[in-house]
Amino acid sequence: MATEGGGKEMNEIKTQFTTREGLYKLLPHSEYSRPNRVPFNSQGSNPVRVSFVNLNDQSGNGDRLCFNVGRELYFYIYKGVRKAADLSKPIDKRIYKGTQPTCHDFSHLTATAESVSLLVGFSAGQVQLIDPIKKETSKLFNEERLIDKSRVTCVKWVPGSESLFLVAHSSGNMYLYNVEHACGTTAPHYQLLKQGESFAVHTCKSKSTRNPLLKWTVGEGALNEFAFSPDGKFLACVSQDGFLRVFNFDSVELHGTMKSYFGGLLCVCWSPDGKYIVTGGEDDLVTVWSFGDCRVIARGHGHKSWVSVVAFDPYTTSVEESDPMEFSGSDEDFQDLLHFGRDRANSTQSRLSKRNSTESRPVSVTYRFGSVGQDTQLCLWDLTEDILFPHQPLSRARTHTNVMNATSPPAGSTGNSITTPGNSAPPPLPRSNSLPHSAVSSTGSKGSIADGAIASGVSKFATLSLHDRKDRHHEKDHKRNHSMGHISSKSSDKLNLVTKTKTDPAKTLGTPLCPRMEDVPLLEPLICKKIAHERLTVLIFLEDCIVTACQEGFICTWGRPGKVPAAPFSCRQEVRVRGALQDQD
Repeated sequence: MATEGGGKEMNEIKTQFTTREGLYKLLPHSEYSRPNRVPFNSQGSNPVRVSFVNLNDQSGNGDRLCFNVGRELYFYIYKGVRKAADLSKPIDKRIYKGTQPTCHDFSHLTATAESVSLLVGFSAGQVQLIDPIKKETSKLFNEERLIDKSRVTCVKWVPGSESLFLVAHSSGNMYLYNVEHACGTTAPHYQLLKQGESFAVHTCKSKSTRNPLLKWTVGEGALNEFAFSPDGKFLACVSQDGFLRVFNFDSVELHGTMKSYFGGLLCVCWSPDGKYIVTGGEDDLVTVWSFGDCRVIARGHGHKSWVSVVAFDPYTTSVEESDPMEFSGSDEDFQDLLHFGRDRANSTQSRLSKRNSTESRPVSVTYRFGSVGQDTQLCLWDLTEDILFPHQPLSRARTHTNVMNATSPPAGSTGNSITTPGNSAPPPLPRSNSLPHSAVSSTGSKGSIADGAIASGVSKFATLSLHDRKDRHHEKDHKRNHSMGHISSKSSDKLNLVTKTKTDPAKTLGTPLCPRMEDVPLLEPLICKKIAHERLTVLIFLEDCIVTACQEGFICTWGRPGKVPAAPFSCRQEVRVRGALQDQD
């Protein structure tokens, strides 16, 4: 990345940074982008997103990369720190008309060297299932936009299932789909299944089983992102109304909530052991929330603008045992945690499980997480035991995280922010390819939806040409006044009248729902570096590198300490189109 001539040091683009582990270095040869390497004019476009999958082939080069830029979607072999990226040979490339891809997710359960299932969400509300290896398009969901007309904000496969997937929209609705069912030719009709504070869940009322299986209405305004817990049992959602809501996914029960300091929440992630949730958003803060205590335990301030992505680094999260103890955890709880289940991460998960299963004094633990934002900065943070266990003696394993305000939260503010259904969650149902149907009916009746016959006659199509009616709200979702209206389908307006009492920010501030800044520890980042010219939209931690991406469409690889090949690659790419264009600015 070229440094702008005459710029001050703080405005320079950094190509390396150092933490206690050593030197992280940008690898120019491992940069992925559109084949022409020209920066994408990102005004008015949806955020660039990146998805990874490992095909488990025997060649040792099974990593695959998918990313969207504007109307385009690319699928490449990802060579990481080992070899230079060959942008002239994408495995698959698609250009869409009338709509733009907004998000995507691979099925890691079914991926092979011959086939991979990729879900792609679009700005006009549709979801496409494609196989970029076979270059096939299997199905298109919500094709006529009868289910939801708003932009898809997040799409993910349900952990442990080969056919169920969850889709969130800027309308504030989420829908559960089955790839084997059709969507129907008419707008769906719904009946209420469960209702709670600021959320409602409906089933699709139909003679034959059809999509969507469930409709969730959550909060007010756009539902910006959701994330499943590592064990797949809980679902964390962040919305434009500034709330984090955590649900038991199978029983459809609200576990806990948290409110941003101000503005909407844009991103969310779970710690590798599922004990902590980190959010980021329009208050420029990262907020750490304890799943067990249902309360905010720390905030981090380092960004100068909205935080767009947060992610834990399972390869740097460290656990030191104070005393030998018998292992009583289960690695199976973490089998769906990572895209790349490699040795160090598995070891970390096992030791975290061991710590969580020990009722006596905990072992020393440090969680590493990162964040990127619209200020073009990458921040790395360490969550240490002086924050996690403020009333216990500090261990010798403390790291270099600076705590600007190390005062422990007052006793009055450490209570749960919401009364949980009980000390233990209801026993989960066995995972299957059918709809979870435990105690989801508040009346005690069986609220199961049987899987019907597999839908037939779904026509295949080579390209997707969709009539996007250009909803005016699409590009106004992330505004500080978060006044996005609730969009509902005409067929179910009455059912969408969820109890929505507007929360006055002044009344939540200073409560366990949203503690004041001085009531919780304030973290400083380990590093905070400007690494791009445009806002950052991607942060992914892999075993040998960190992957970031900016809105210009450049996917960058940062080699971890000791992971960069000894023989340096040619520097011929230092003088490339991108650098030339930047120097002309």
